[in-house]
Amino acid sequence: MNLKRLKFIDKPFLISLIVILGFGLVALTSASQGISGDPYYYVKKQAVFVFLGLVGAILVLSYDYSHLRRYSILFYGISVFLLIAVLVIGEEQRGTTGWISLGPLPAIQPAEFTKIMLAIAFADFLNKRKGMLNTLGEILPCLVYMGVPFMLILMQPDLGTALVYIAITIVMLFVAGANPRVLGGLLAFGAGATALMLFLHFQLGMWLPLEDYQLQRLTVFLNPYEDGQGGRGAGWNTIQSLIAIGSGGLTGQGLFNGTQVQLNFLPEHHTDFIYALIGEEMGFVGAAAVVLLYGILLLRTINVSFHAKDLFGTLITVGVAAMWLFHVFENIGMSIGIMPITGIPLPFISYGGSSMLANFLAVGLVLSVNVRGRKIVF
Repeated sequence: MNLKRLKFIDKPFLISLIVILGFGLVALTSASQGISGDPYYYVKKQAVFVFLGLVGAILVLSYDYSHLRRYSILFYGISVFLLIAVLVIGEEQRGTTGWISLGPLPAIQPAEFTKIMLAIAFADFLNKRKGMLNTLGEILPCLVYMGVPFMLILMQPDLGTALVYIAITIVMLFVAGANPRVLGGLLAFGAGATALMLFLHFQLGMWLPLEDYQLQRLTVFLNPYEDGQGGRGAGWNTIQSLIAIGSGGLTGQGLFNGTQVQLNFLPEHHTDFIYALIGEEMGFVGAAAVVLLYGILLLRTINVSFHAKDLFGTLITVGVAAMWLFHVFENIGMSIGIMPITGIPLPFISYGGSSMLANFLAVGLVLSVNVRGRKIVF
């Protein structure tokens, strides 16, 4: 890559990303105090993932993203293969068969990486159909294309990641020029069908490809105290998260001083509910700062998509933006009790190697589009 292109790197994007990573490492330092014997257990491991992710992002940045089109079929095939492999040889964690063990190395979660590969593959798929996404018949092949990995994810079962796939698909279709009326109709049909299936399941026992506790989480957040166990069942996580955030007040209880976190009342506060940790120990100020930083990161990503040199680059970046936006909205939403608990991480903050590495690869893609979207002046 011509080093002169580096001057075009989006500075606000990088700064917001660095500060978000800082928030994550500080939060994980606090999380380590209440979970493990080593007060820096999670932050040390996360720092390794950040370093590896940075290397991956630099490698992706150095490669011209437009050349990725020639590998789109390969990316799609690898994604489907990995998702099938998980169902065959994967190991279960927290009720989901979504990890593949690598012996002494940390287990990987292929679904995190398939999001990136499928965004690239789908961008090429849509790019070839530019101007031909006006009718349901023309859009249907796109839904089938993304529907295959979606169903494989649902079979794990991993509802959170499956919903991310839906967000990526709808946003990329819209930006590619799909008829808004048809998309709106599909969304309305999907929402209605989902509501009907949930009703038939809870009222008549109709089978659904999800565990009972996962289905309960879809509705219990509306009133977590009515979970059949007085708030000690499926509603427990939501209740404890709300208590943690509420007790933080304006400026928080201080790092390492959050009672819900340090006394381990708040479950999974290094992963799913790390935003509640931030709310309790850093208060409204810290929690709002995180939202603001994500807003900057997403707006700058969208800005990169506007200046992409081709539709393929635009679609890749909006696919990444859709992925990050859904993760942020869902993770923070479940922490404050307005969204169901689906177990998806907060990008660049929640502990997790696969998530961190995949998100850094996405950063590399965005910056690759960014630096190649403008002409070099010698």
